[in-house]
Amino acid sequence: MDIDIAKFFDHVNHDILLGRIAVVIRDKRVLGLIGKYLRRGAMLNGVVIETVEGTPQGGPLSPLLANIYLDALDQELDQRGHSYCRYADDCNIYVNSQAAAERTLASIQSWIEKHLRLQVNAAKSGTGRVWERKFLGFRLDRRMRIGIAPENVAKFKAKVRELWDARRNGTSTQLRDEWNQYVRGWWGYFQLAEVRYPLRDLEAWIRRHIRKCFWLRWHNRRGRLRKLRFLGIKGRDLDAAGSKRGAWAAAKGPVMQNALRNAVLRQFGFLFPSDLAAASGR
Repeated sequence: MDIDIAKFFDHVNHDILLGRIAVVIRDKRVLGLIGKYLRRGAMLNGVVIETVEGTPQGGPLSPLLANIYLDALDQELDQRGHSYCRYADDCNIYVNSQAAAERTLASIQSWIEKHLRLQVNAAKSGTGRVWERKFLGFRLDRRMRIGIAPENVAKFKAKVRELWDARRNGTSTQLRDEWNQYVRGWWGYFQLAEVRYPLRDLEAWIRRHIRKCFWLRWHNRRGRLRKLRFLGIKGRDLDAAGSKRGAWAAAKGPVMQNALRNAVLRQFGFLFPSDLAAASGR
C-alpha cells in the first residue's frame, strides 16, 4: 500500500513537533529559535499571515523537522513488524495480501489521524501489487527491478512536446540549452532505474520531435533548402525541401533523418538519456 499525507507541510502540529524535539534537545534557546521559525508567518498578497501549524515549505530546516515529526510513524511500523519505505510524507508499506493491505491501510490511517493529527490523502493513497503502484516516480516490476512509473514517462513525453514546440520563442541554441538542462535534471533523478528499455524506445521519438521542430522553424522551401545544403544534403535529396508532407511525416523521412542524424545532433551538443547514462557509467 502507499500512503500520502494531505498537505503534510501545511498541517504539522507545532506542539507535537516541539514536544518530540524537546525529548532530545534540552536547550531552551534552541527550542525557542525553532518555535520562532515555525511561527514566523507566511506572506500572502503582501500581508503577513500568522502560522499556527505547518512548517515553511522550501525552508532548509523543514525536511529535518518533517522527519522528526514522522519518526513516530516509523517506530509504529517497526513495532508492527512491517516492511516499509518512507521519504518525507510519502510512504510504502509491504504486506502479503490484498486483504492485509486494506486492513493495514485503514489501521495506519486511523493511527496517523489520532497520533499525528494529520489527514491521509485518500485520492493518492491505495493498495495493489507493487507493479501497480508507484513511489516517488518509480515502480518495481514483477522481477523487483526498479523502473520509471508510466505516469512519469507520460509527464516526460509531455515535456518533450512542450520544449520542442516550433512556436516557442528563442534561438535554436536556446532551445537546445533548455532541453539539455531539463534532460540532465530528469536523468539525474531517474538514473536509479534499472529497467531502461522504455527510454531506449523513446529516444527515436524524441529525435523525431526535434527534427519536426526544426523543419517547421525553417519555415518554407527556401529556408529548408538553405538549411539542408548547410547540413550536407545534395542532389535530388534537396527536392525534399519542397515536400508537401506534414512536419511529423517529414521528420521521419530519410532526408531529415540524414540531415539531422544522431551523430549530427550530438555534434551540435544535443543530449539524450543514453548519452548521460554512458557518461555516468550507469
